[in-house]
Amino acid sequence: MSETIRVGLGERAYDIVIGSGVRALAAELTGRRNFLVTDSRVSELWGAWARETVPQAGWFEFPAGEQSKTPDTVIAICRRAAELQFDRQARFVALGGGVVGDMTGFAAAIYMRGVGFVQVPTTLLAMVDSSVGGKTGVDIPEGKNLVGAFHQPEQVLIDPDFLSTLPPEEIRCGLAEILKTGVILDEALFAALEREPETLRDGRNPERFVPLIRRSCELKAQVVAADERESGIRALLNYGHTFGHAVELLSDFRISHGEGVAIGMCCAGELAVRLGRWSRAEAERQKRAIAALGLATQLPRHCSVPAMLEAMHRDKKNRGGAVTLVLPKRIGEAETVRTVPDSEIASALEVLYD
Repeated sequence: MSETIRVGLGERAYDIVIGSGVRALAAELTGRRNFLVTDSRVSELWGAWARETVPQAGWFEFPAGEQSKTPDTVIAICRRAAELQFDRQARFVALGGGVVGDMTGFAAAIYMRGVGFVQVPTTLLAMVDSSVGGKTGVDIPEGKNLVGAFHQPEQVLIDPDFLSTLPPEEIRCGLAEILKTGVILDEALFAALEREPETLRDGRNPERFVPLIRRSCELKAQVVAADERESGIRALLNYGHTFGHAVELLSDFRISHGEGVAIGMCCAGELAVRLGRWSRAEAERQKRAIAALGLATQLPRHCSVPAMLEAMHRDKKNRGGAVTLVLPKRIGEAETVRTVPDSEIASALEVLYD
């Protein structure tokens, strides 16, 4: 059984297909030359399946990890596509997590000024967030995702069976993104994660995640259809990310994206309380939910306040030199704020060290 969610973008609309066995649909990617892009970890786990199942005229593999998410890797993807003489009718296929999807999508956006691509996410985080919405890009030393483009996929194929090979820490990273979506858009989704978190964080039953994936994708599809290029409501999806990206960058990406977002949500929650925008009771509820899912709730010591502020000021979402933040109003509702002084941000950060 599978379910389909439509991302309504007019002529560029596409389907998200969710369900056990959905990965078999990759065999139907016929009619065009496919260029499959993955990383070394996914290749180790799913490479044999992909080579046997996905019709392909080329393959590119890069070392797994955020450290590979660079302009050089994207150029290497494009050069390999050129060596194989892929034309504008080519279709890139991203098989992997967020790093694979972001770079494959960016390569597809710039190769011959744009070719199509399909997302086949293999991590929970990619399934509920990065594979949907067309945000693509790479990191540079100055900041995370500072180079990129909006380029929507032609299709997203989400199969929870891929989750069977994920380590628990990767499951927890995806749960952080689902919880984020609940805080900003859907209290019921948040509450679903509060119930029996121990049955979620080990990832032993992939089918258990289908309702959470479906609801997350429904909400994101609605937001993307309403605001594709993040000029309004889509900015709310960055909740926890301005702080979280700084944490990732300062750890040289030893702290993963999901872990960074979890810490970032705690930072944003503390700041919102101090500004009188959110109740202490709901901030503590958020913190308990994050901890119950096995995620960090405090800043690591190496992320000093001055370093955090400097990194946050380089965030791509900022306007006119002011840090752009998403702050909660209640669980299920948030707002974008651009008027918070650095001194207030610093005060909130200072109480969050372990």
